[in-house]
Amino acid sequence: MSNERPAVPSPDGGLFRVRMDLSYDGAPFYGWACQDDLPTIQGSLEAALEVLIRRPVRLTVAGRTDSGVHARGQVVHFDLTGPEWNGLSRGASLTPEEALIRRMRGILNKDLTMPLRKAKAPKRVIHAMEGAITVHSASLAPAGFDARFSALWRRYSYRIADREASRDPLTRGVTLWHDFALDVHRMNSAADAVLGVKDFLSFCKPRTGATTVRELQEFSFLRRPDGVIEAHLRADAFCHNMVRSLVGGAILVGAGERTPEWLGTRLQARIRDSDSLLASPHPLILEEVRYPPDGEMERRAVNTRAKRTVP
Repeated sequence: MSNERPAVPSPDGGLFRVRMDLSYDGAPFYGWACQDDLPTIQGSLEAALEVLIRRPVRLTVAGRTDSGVHARGQVVHFDLTGPEWNGLSRGASLTPEEALIRRMRGILNKDLTMPLRKAKAPKRVIHAMEGAITVHSASLAPAGFDARFSALWRRYSYRIADREASRDPLTRGVTLWHDFALDVHRMNSAADAVLGVKDFLSFCKPRTGATTVRELQEFSFLRRPDGVIEAHLRADAFCHNMVRSLVGGAILVGAGERTPEWLGTRLQARIRDSDSLLASPHPLILEEVRYPPDGEMERRAVNTRAKRTVP
């Protein structure tokens, strides 16, 4: 079961809101959101926090990622009582921030691999889980901070190797191997047509009651010196499957199967059908989440919660 309801501090201000920055390899997990009897990022983190805090702790995430998708700059928040926060050091000469980072890393590395060791799993399988989630920083969040609703934008990257010489086996876990060369110029022409505040229904899996209007601020492709094509997408928020659907559509254009105008035409049609290509999840990385200055967190969260329409 997934848990999307954001955590909210008590009205009397008795809870401490904690921001935690992390990265993860999404390959061993079934996406971000908790699922019964399946390993997920949220499930692993909340289980580790429950061991540390000795009660269930609910996380709110900046951007949920699909099964197989990675993150280099994910952000979450959760709420602790004053005694829980101050007690993290447990008598050691550590700040609560330092203690949280150190103990979360230890619990995650131990608990993620224990079930595999008990089952006498091959060493290579254990290696796939160890270090798959890393907590980089933790701090008390500024007033009004919400990991999800206070965010100004999220930025993703996507790698495509469309030439034999650029297929590196050591990076195959984060790179799509395409069978033949793609035209980057055509892909960028197509991407330009969908920039701005638009209704991305044609490129999303909509959720009941949620809007599909987003501001796509950047969508571009460049060919790196090693020959790999790298896509960058930045938006105030992304709908479910939006990034993979946009990249998949651009690949069809780059392969010559669609015209450069096709992405824009499809966006305006506001339809979802089998004519789309959902790009593989494994090359997709959440690179960064950006927030406003501390004094503007609450106002940003309030504005983001307002349901939008296309101007």
